[in-house]
Amino acid sequence: MTAVVVVATIRPRPEYRAEVIAAMAKTIAAVHASDGGCLLYALHEGDGRLVMVEKWASAAALAEHGRGPALAELNQALAGRTEGDIDVQVLRPHPAGTPEQGAL
Repeated sequence: MTAVVVVATIRPRPEYRAEVIAAMAKTIAAVHASDGGCLLYALHEGDGRLVMVEKWASAAALAEHGRGPALAELNQALAGRTEGDIDVQVLRPHPAGTPEQGAL
């Protein structure tokens, strides 16, 4: 099976930034502890946005995560605290170059 990479961009409303980050941190801990197909689930920050970079062992593992309680709780915690919808990009690796440097 091919790993699946997800990049999700969240734009928190400035007044809720700390709350959004706290909710994300709680979710990250839960996913790391309970989602068996999770290979990477890491939060990054840019100007006015938060970016989750994820790597899943398979599409089935990602689908299970999508139905899980951690994501449901996160969606509830983020309601009304973000500017617009979360932009979720589900990607398939296209390795090039060396195995270590050419794919997540």
